[in-house]
Amino acid sequence: MNDIRNIAFIGAGNMTQSIVGGMCQSGYPAKQIWVSNPSSAKLEKLESAHGLNTSNDNHHVAKQADVIVLAVKPQLMADVCSDLAANVDLSGKLIITIAAGIRIPKYHQYLNDDQLTVIRVMPNTPSLVGEGVSGIVSDERAQASDKDYVTDVFNGVGETIWVADEDELDILGAVAGSGPAYFFEFMASLKKAAVELGFDSEKARLMVQQTCLGAAKMAQHSDLSLEELRKQVTSKGGSTAKGVEVYQQADIDNISSDAVKAAVKRNQEMAELF
Repeated sequence: MNDIRNIAFIGAGNMTQSIVGGMCQSGYPAKQIWVSNPSSAKLEKLESAHGLNTSNDNHHVAKQADVIVLAVKPQLMADVCSDLAANVDLSGKLIITIAAGIRIPKYHQYLNDDQLTVIRVMPNTPSLVGEGVSGIVSDERAQASDKDYVTDVFNGVGETIWVADEDELDILGAVAGSGPAYFFEFMASLKKAAVELGFDSEKARLMVQQTCLGAAKMAQHSDLSLEELRKQVTSKGGSTAKGVEVYQQADIDNISSDAVKAAVKRNQEMAELF
């Protein structure tokens, strides 16, 4: 990264640990990373692993920072933000949030400042193993340098996708955010099918997860469409064709469409809760 800023994470949960790990692995100076958390166990883990700065005091780390990452649960966000606003001069600081459901105008309200630059990021759980997708959207105050900085930070845990607005972020959340659960559901069903036919459970899981990983890597490294890749694996009249036919008869396209639409609707409902 060319743009190095003092950055403070409020909250030391799994996603913070993943993002910080990716930053440090990419060469970000640990001395310019601050993390706060009410309890010390997670802070001690971060300090031991990376040598960064930790504190139990949100005010302390926020005062050191040019960038503040709000990484607390949505139900805690209003209180955390109002406390920061009352005790820390936030003017000129870039605010990043990774909390689900809360829209950018709410942060201006919670922080009692409609002039702050707020960038909202939605990382998904595979970010924990460096293979995530992070959807990103900003308010109109974000400069190109701010956007480049946030992209570099979150590229450390996978791929980044900038979206046009928060409605589009809801769609990304329904696909990339919820998507791992869809894949796990499908993988579990394949494993069950193998076990029902007599396969050992451990071997069935290995077979399914490695097949899923291999298919994803083939898609990643191919210029072919996903439909063309499927056809490549499907010999006419063969066993794969018969299996695919069952999925098509069950209308897998409509199943996926209905699932994504349901998740988008729930994302929109959640935005109204805060």
